[in-house]
Amino acid sequence: MSRPAAPTYTLPPWLAHALRAQRGPVPWSAVTRGALAAGPLLLAAVLAGRVSLGVVAAIAAMLAGINDRPGSRRASVKRLGMPALAGAAGMFVGTYAGDHVGAVPLTLLLTGLGLVAGGISAVGTVASAAGTQLLVAAAIGAGMPLPESGWQRALAYLAGAAWLLALRLALPTPGSLAGDFRFDGERDAVAGVYDAVAELLDAAGTDRAAARRAALTAALDHAQDALTGPRLRRYASSSAERRLHAQYAAALPLAEAATALAWTGEAVSARASEGLRRLAAAVRDNTHTGPLPAPSRSAPALRALDDALLQAAEAFDRGKGNRDLHTRRRTARDLLRSVFGPGGREYGLRVALCFGASAGIAQALHHARWYGEHEHWYWLPATAVFLVKPDLGPLVSRVLCRAAGTVLGALLFAGFAAVLPRPEGLIALVALSGALIPVATRHFAAQTTVVTVLVLALVMVGGEPQASVSRIGETLLACAIVLVAGHLPMPGQRGGGVRARLGAASRAAHAYLAHVMGECDAGVGSDTRVERDAESRAGHGDHPDYGAKSHPAASADRARRWTLRREAYRALAEARTAVALASAELPALARHAEGAHELADALERLVDTTTACAVHLDDTGRLTPHHTRRLAELLDELAAGRQRMGLHEPKLPVAV
Repeated sequence: MSRPAAPTYTLPPWLAHALRAQRGPVPWSAVTRGALAAGPLLLAAVLAGRVSLGVVAAIAAMLAGINDRPGSRRASVKRLGMPALAGAAGMFVGTYAGDHVGAVPLTLLLTGLGLVAGGISAVGTVASAAGTQLLVAAAIGAGMPLPESGWQRALAYLAGAAWLLALRLALPTPGSLAGDFRFDGERDAVAGVYDAVAELLDAAGTDRAAARRAALTAALDHAQDALTGPRLRRYASSSAERRLHAQYAAALPLAEAATALAWTGEAVSARASEGLRRLAAAVRDNTHTGPLPAPSRSAPALRALDDALLQAAEAFDRGKGNRDLHTRRRTARDLLRSVFGPGGREYGLRVALCFGASAGIAQALHHARWYGEHEHWYWLPATAVFLVKPDLGPLVSRVLCRAAGTVLGALLFAGFAAVLPRPEGLIALVALSGALIPVATRHFAAQTTVVTVLVLALVMVGGEPQASVSRIGETLLACAIVLVAGHLPMPGQRGGGVRARLGAASRAAHAYLAHVMGECDAGVGSDTRVERDAESRAGHGDHPDYGAKSHPAASADRARRWTLRREAYRALAEARTAVALASAELPALARHAEGAHELADALERLVDTTTACAVHLDDTGRLTPHHTRRLAELLDELAAGRQRMGLHEPKLPVAV
């Protein structure tokens, strides 16, 4: 007689998220930059007799180190530079306001700053980092009395962040040692796209296909970001860069064909992914591809894959081709919609409430001499800024991790401060903590522990007495403020951030669908496959496995289609991230995201189906009843889901 299975216990989402950490190899290049950033800056300032400015510069380098994530050098300019500029502005405003404004006007000013920074944070990840540094630096400028003026502190802040950015641009990384120094992150990102396409083909027909398609979206997003950083010229200016752009563009039709193959639910032979892996190796090593195996041409998506392989081989061999990265600049209207939309308004109000309340309470405690000997009151509002950020995890998870990390970090620092010589021992501790930040960013509690040790060491070198106990108390108070503010009702509909992301994904998906259906109505791809194969054999010999190039009249339409497809998948990925975070909140907050997962799933199926339709249209010029029936079912499902979520119906200018 078999025993009944033991009951399984599943952790609640908010607790499971708090215990989850990212995995991966140690980023030794980032560790090296972290060790050479805050510690050496502080040492140079001590030797020059300008300790207070060194503390400000080291804080800026630490905050830049938190944003120092894997990617290309070009992308790091924007990812590190824009938050640094915002932080310098916050330092300038906070210093002058703290020196010349009373407690009540200062609290009102910081509250307004929180409202602005919160709204701007809804634009994207870089804007969110800029909003965070703006508020943290403003709190430090107002709550850390130093002898220097506001403009001197702002310049020191910029210098500290610029030092880490210079290290990022100048020091070699593992990828650059094997190839072109300029394109280490870019080359690896583009190669990752080809690897992701190959993995999607291998997963076609299995239950892993959905996860592999999501991984392909992440790889394409990463490659786009790596290649679209700031440059002096609008277009790629060197032959090596133009070649890399062409290799990225050549991956887009391959990704499209692979998505269509996965949509059919049928397995693909291993031969289909072999050529993709050769292309990935050629990008990574900056070499030629050599002969590529031709996959079967028994279905429209397989023929599209073969055609795309042929075009990729040509782009790799000649180093020329379509260099369009298929990105669309966000207009001022798009940015304003993000800032003043429901997501930006809700987050801005919550940040303003948390930051303003913590700044007011911190000043009240300061004037009541609760802090004891030291006069610094920045810790409470600065802690609230990190706690209120949703991109660091669900609310309760952030609070638990911040509280645990601060307690552990303060206790560790108290032990170090008791035995280390001053200031040289504390400077070494700052350098060690800076080196650990790139690894600690994988978990919020670990990051908080390292940052707590680093900041306490910095301010002690700057003359502040040992304050571990009071910092623990302030952190717990900030946790309580953010927990209360996070559950308070706000004007408008709750869950505005999730609804804003889902609305953007829905608009992008319908724009993509409308364009593909427009191609169908215009007869794009109406030339028969037989005619195109005949044309192909005329240009490439009698090899029956080489497909044709795209019809010339369709080139502009397909470029537009790939741009819309990229926007749809990127917006969908952002929506899925927002939904996952909202669903991991406490039940009182998670209920506002009910139905969001189902709507995101339906949007994903719509975009996948639209991609399959586009590939089929290229091959035959018409859709099958199966395609049109599936589209109609998904549109009905989406309409019902949007009604449940309270979202507006996007305009679809073509009939399906």
